[in-house]
Amino acid sequence: MTTPIDVIFLWHMHQPYYKDPVKGEYALPWTYLHAIKDYYDMPAIVEDTPGARAVFNLVPSLVEQLLEYAAGTAVDPFLIKGQMNPADMSEDDRIFLLENFFSANRQRMIEPHRRYLELLYMAGEGKAGAVRERVRHFNHQDLQDLQVCFFLAWTGEAARRRFPVFRELLAKGQGYTAEDRALLFTTQRKLLNEIVPLYKRLHASGQVELSVTPYFHPILPLLCDTQLAREAMPRVTLPRERFRHPEDARAHICHGLRYFQEVFGITPRGMWPSEGSVSDEALQLIRECGLDWVATDEEVLARSLDGGLGPHHERLYHPWRFATAKGDLGIFFRDHQLSDLIGFTYSQWDARRAVADFTGRLRQIGRQVGSEGKVIPVILDGENAWEFYPDNAYDFLSGIYTAVAEAQDLNLTTCSDVLAQSHFEGRLHRIHPGSWINANYGIWIGHPEENLAWDLVAGARRAIVEHHPEAARQLANAGMDGDQVARLLCTSLYAAEGSDWFWWFGDDHFSPHSDRFDRLFRQHLTNIYTMLGISPPRELLEPIKKKSPAGLVREPAGFIEPEINGRVGDYFEWLAAGLFDLTRQGSAMHSSDRLLQGFYWGYNHDQLYFRIDGIQELSRLLKENDILALHLIADREYRLPMQRSMEEGLLLVRELGNWTPTNSCCRWAIDRTCEVAIPLEGLHLLPKSKLFASVTLTRNSEEIGRWPSDAPLMLQYEGPDLEANDWLI
Repeated sequence: MTTPIDVIFLWHMHQPYYKDPVKGEYALPWTYLHAIKDYYDMPAIVEDTPGARAVFNLVPSLVEQLLEYAAGTAVDPFLIKGQMNPADMSEDDRIFLLENFFSANRQRMIEPHRRYLELLYMAGEGKAGAVRERVRHFNHQDLQDLQVCFFLAWTGEAARRRFPVFRELLAKGQGYTAEDRALLFTTQRKLLNEIVPLYKRLHASGQVELSVTPYFHPILPLLCDTQLAREAMPRVTLPRERFRHPEDARAHICHGLRYFQEVFGITPRGMWPSEGSVSDEALQLIRECGLDWVATDEEVLARSLDGGLGPHHERLYHPWRFATAKGDLGIFFRDHQLSDLIGFTYSQWDARRAVADFTGRLRQIGRQVGSEGKVIPVILDGENAWEFYPDNAYDFLSGIYTAVAEAQDLNLTTCSDVLAQSHFEGRLHRIHPGSWINANYGIWIGHPEENLAWDLVAGARRAIVEHHPEAARQLANAGMDGDQVARLLCTSLYAAEGSDWFWWFGDDHFSPHSDRFDRLFRQHLTNIYTMLGISPPRELLEPIKKKSPAGLVREPAGFIEPEINGRVGDYFEWLAAGLFDLTRQGSAMHSSDRLLQGFYWGYNHDQLYFRIDGIQELSRLLKENDILALHLIADREYRLPMQRSMEEGLLLVRELGNWTPTNSCCRWAIDRTCEVAIPLEGLHLLPKSKLFASVTLTRNSEEIGRWPSDAPLMLQYEGPDLEANDWLI
């Protein structure tokens, strides 16, 4: 009988450290919200599904926050206002609710609940400036319903099955009382207190393996030496001050392991290094701290091996061993495509079709590379994808587990079990320094904002060493102990070393809460100077994240070549594209038809690409005969009218007041989003020139929306030189 091929699911559970360690207050509520939706649901689905097995990678600073919420000691403005009596609210409190309590996936979490959707319409659908105009229309009952709807929408499907209160409140639908609200929060508190015991129970039964990440989720190789970034990115511009503190990297690892032992009663054997970031020095440290395995991305392996992964990526599907002075460290490399299908594609498929497609791909890999001694690691974020799935992905995940567990040719297992049985002798004596994104560290270093942040961390660390001998000793010895001030100084520094702040600095990612991430990062460092009794540097007193022209999130950072299919199936497809936030560009002609929110653009040597995102899937927003038109101004004025039923057409040019077809055949697809490809030669663009763009929506011969509403977006076309100037590299 053929040996089944091993399959591993590793879910990485992580949130930034939202708590100000000095004030003790939480800046954002995402740990709480993902706890009641994902940190409970994910292990519960494993427990509910016979034969299911998985690896859960838990970040210690996340667990610390979960336990504070469970104990009821977390000071969170969202929870405070969520439980407040509307009659006692100030106008600012009511505005806070309207501005923040619709922070949920519209399609999956708001629209299924009639009352919640009605409240969204009443609030102006999040339109800029609408809240202050509309808050006076909300009476006490409306606000109380909003409080309950928001926190109820964030409960997961497994939680609803195990806690009948949630389903009873959902069935009630509206007219919630103060007693309903109190019951909701009391039950969520019970759920929170079951999360850690649930993981412990599943680990003890062998259904789950628990692994860890360094305490505050830092990019370990950059803590060891920021200069290392040049190996993967030779053209990168580095911070003024070289940061080389492997002792800080060791502190994050060792303290994370100690905390894990205290909470779960076990010492984990494996680690997903933050963002899959690895280097020779980081792996040596991880092994020295006693860990047996790590995981990272397939591109890191491809760049570590002469000859790459092989014709069928056969070299990917092994548990490799990395040679260290303390013995071998097992390394698993994630299958990029399979992981991204779960993260970005299957959410819009029927669950049974998605399961069949996924298991078919697993079997195809087995046929191509063989099964003996092979393993397929599927590794991805364990919380953020599920809000895009029906019922928090309950049917999809239980279906995947069941299908793999019942298959004769597939074996659902864990990393430690694979290592214990593996006879593969392949060893790596060096690892390419990189992360799961582009196999480098470009997301976290190289942009002026990121480099400034690194210099500020270096300056704060130097201030501790110079002004507090006890804390300096702790830092030198990779500690987080000592007296209270020393502990707080070290904690504040290590928290500021976390990767998340650097993720939001620069041009590569955007969040409406980026200003809060900026402020919290600076607060961690400012706390250090306050405790030392010295004035903080001026740079900490003003935002690091610079404001762009209205709506501009980022300029293009490199050539792109997305697949034109109306779906974003790969995280990297549009990562280097420019981006405008259309919600910050003024309203459409009719505020009730505010439909669009994101406008991406980019190019390569031959094609100009655009992507237009709606506030929900465009296939649901646009009617069959609607015309979504892209307007461009270069040497002349161009127009591309698009409909859902068509996939290509000629670019039009305005001549003598009329629209005339050109010879440029353009391609588009309108599904979840609208993706467009336009031949560059048809626009006669010169390097370093400007291109102006806007979008209109016409329904029944009437233009019902224009984005932006006043002046077109100004896009900078760099030409071939773009590749030499990018930040992502």
